[in-house]
Amino acid sequence: MVYDEENIIVPRFSEESGFYTTKKRSKIMSKIRGKNTKPEMLFRKALWRKHVRYRVDSKKLPGRPDVSIEKYKLAIFIDGEFWHGYNWDERKDLIKSNRKFWIPKIERNMQRDRQVNRQLAEMGYTVFRFWDHEIKRDLDKCINDVLVFIAIGQND
Repeated sequence: MVYDEENIIVPRFSEESGFYTTKKRSKIMSKIRGKNTKPEMLFRKALWRKHVRYRVDSKKLPGRPDVSIEKYKLAIFIDGEFWHGYNWDERKDLIKSNRKFWIPKIERNMQRDRQVNRQLAEMGYTVFRFWDHEIKRDLDKCINDVLVFIAIGQND
């Protein structure tokens, strides 16, 4: 697939810019979960209670959506604010250490999200992206958005 924007190059992380040793940095980063995060688990349990059955981290789909429902061609991502650039224009100025690494890293994640959305749309999927804080603050609304989409899909 050809995309119109050039992939952002992320430089190597520079320890000199930070204040942690490599071992200490590694330990901190290992605590960050990539899957089965608290917001994901809250969302999945709430969907299950509504009798919605789904797949988790489907390898068949681009971007491995956190939740996917093949029957309705629905892919759901639950994105962390830092990693996926929530309110990016304002927040990127707040990054103080190792800016040469973190800004391209997060912008590349945002670019990849756009590419994955496009790939899924080309496959006929509808993509829902929720921020962590949306799940934590208003889980019912997020679940309701999905249920409304499913109800509309059943009427087609």
